[in-house]
Amino acid sequence: MTKASRVWAALAAPGAFWLLFFFVVPFYAVACVAFGSIDPIFRDAIPQWNPLNWSFVEFREVLSSVTSGPLRGVFLRTVAYVVTAMVASFIIGFPVAYYLARYAGKRRLLLLLLIIAPFWVNYLMRMLAWVNLLSPSGLFSRFANFFGVQYNWLDGSPITVILGLVYGYVPFLILPLYATLERLDWRLVEAARDLGATSRQAFRVVTMPMAKAGVAAAAVLIALPMFGDYYTNDLLSRSPSTEMLGNQIDFYINNSSQPQRGAILVLMLSTLLLVGLSWYLRSTTRIGRERVR
Repeated sequence: MTKASRVWAALAAPGAFWLLFFFVVPFYAVACVAFGSIDPIFRDAIPQWNPLNWSFVEFREVLSSVTSGPLRGVFLRTVAYVVTAMVASFIIGFPVAYYLARYAGKRRLLLLLLIIAPFWVNYLMRMLAWVNLLSPSGLFSRFANFFGVQYNWLDGSPITVILGLVYGYVPFLILPLYATLERLDWRLVEAARDLGATSRQAFRVVTMPMAKAGVAAAAVLIALPMFGDYYTNDLLSRSPSTEMLGNQIDFYINNSSQPQRGAILVLMLSTLLLVGLSWYLRSTTRIGRERVR
């Protein structure tokens, strides 16, 4: 390790320790609740701080419920909603990021500000605006009725929940994609065109391989919060037929006498997300090594 790398490692150490500490400690607290016990009178969670005394009975019951019980449908629905919302976000967001990076020119700053502008408004307020637009007397519903489309968007509709997820998280996808595409060497694309490749071939053979790191980062960045999202569904649906894992966690922790189950679902969801995060880290590391070569 060179002197410069040691200096930068020392400067990064406090921040890294801070982030690690405030990840490990809450995660351990959740595990202590998940594998602890329940007060027989008040039905509150009693954390078991000693890992040697953890009980895994409730964990096995929840795992059985997720794999073959009532929670299996909720888990599969959550995966389906997140995957569908991610695909729709890429369909919407990738062309926007590509245009910003390559063709926006002097309008780039203005367009970036317009993309960032929704972050200045609270997420809850933006979802409430969607509720007003999609209500039977809302502007969007009246516009659809003008063309003969009559649909109750807020009556437990999966489409509404997915659209809400896309609307809420697509800016988080556009920004890392733009940051990656903006740094690409577009002369390589022009060289491919000069060598006889069509625009589609140049995009598939040159642009996409160079943008893989940004695509992976954007996918992880929106997938992680989508899996734990519950307020989008609460505001736009409030139907058991569209409940996601986040809604189940919120129910068990805040509205039931089984907070252990909520903590166990948090651990399961965190494990699933850590698998996706490890895939992202491996893929970006591999891409970095390929660029060095």
